[in-house]
Amino acid sequence: MSLDFEQYVNLADEKLGAEALFATDDFFADKSRLLRREAPVWKDDLYDDNGKWMDGWESRRKRGEGYDYCIVKLGLAGVIAGVDIDTSFFTGNFPPSASLDACYSPEGAPTDSTEWEEIIPSTSLEGDKHHLSEIDSDKVYTHVRLNIYPDGGVARLRVYGRPSVDWDSMDALQQVDLAAVENGGRALACSDEHYGNKSNILGPGRGENMGDGWETARRRTPGNDWVIVALGHAGKVDRVVVDTAHFKGNFPDSCSIQAAYVKGGTDDQVATQSLFWRELLPAQKLKAHDIHEFISEVEDLGAITHVRLNIFPDGGISRLRLFGTKAD
Repeated sequence: MSLDFEQYVNLADEKLGAEALFATDDFFADKSRLLRREAPVWKDDLYDDNGKWMDGWESRRKRGEGYDYCIVKLGLAGVIAGVDIDTSFFTGNFPPSASLDACYSPEGAPTDSTEWEEIIPSTSLEGDKHHLSEIDSDKVYTHVRLNIYPDGGVARLRVYGRPSVDWDSMDALQQVDLAAVENGGRALACSDEHYGNKSNILGPGRGENMGDGWETARRRTPGNDWVIVALGHAGKVDRVVVDTAHFKGNFPDSCSIQAAYVKGGTDDQVATQSLFWRELLPAQKLKAHDIHEFISEVEDLGAITHVRLNIFPDGGISRLRLFGTKAD
């Protein structure tokens, strides 16, 4: 990627509740595939009743005026930082151009009276390529509308941003998972993510399988693997949960957590700072496919904004939960 959106949440992730509500046409490929978390794939010689099976959303060839569009409910309302319109494997059937509109409709699906705002003007597309656009806005949106001109197929739509959380209305004594993606937690950096994306550890529920977690390659050099997480809001952590669901022959031997209240710098500079953070959770042994809860072992560091989860020496973690109360 020429633009770096990896430190943001994909608000259009079906695993977070995103849904393709309506498409003018999805004759060749169902609109729901547009929001799949996994990367698109090509399957040779696979056809269905309507033609070649494609991993994405594809409308039929338009024979009249107009254009096709798909309305998507974001899994989490939020501020959009960037968009990826991915035409992977669509070569002779991609749209020549596309645009993106967004709206705020918290009460439900958009209606004919809903006001849409264009956040990406009509832009040229190429086949089998990622098209990245940066969005400079602090507005909160709940839905987007992908317009393709006049027809064709798009493999994936990624809408990167930050979830909107009303922290002001939250009671100061309320226990909350400060690292959860729905509360604005973000995985900023890691040593390795060969088998599973670092952001998965902040997702809802327990992991569905090993692919729904963070897993590193087998370490063949000294040291250990790590991931850095920015909390959704500064807070005091009282309870830590490390879940190794589905990791049986590849779970880490142990883990520890460092933490800090980061007042300055950018997201990409945090890794260097993390070397000197204080210890929130001393090294703890882990088990295969198990939920590990730590309370008395957690150090009282006061308010923190970032944590560094260290795993020794390598392996896979399904979820990380950091329960506590928000700081002023």
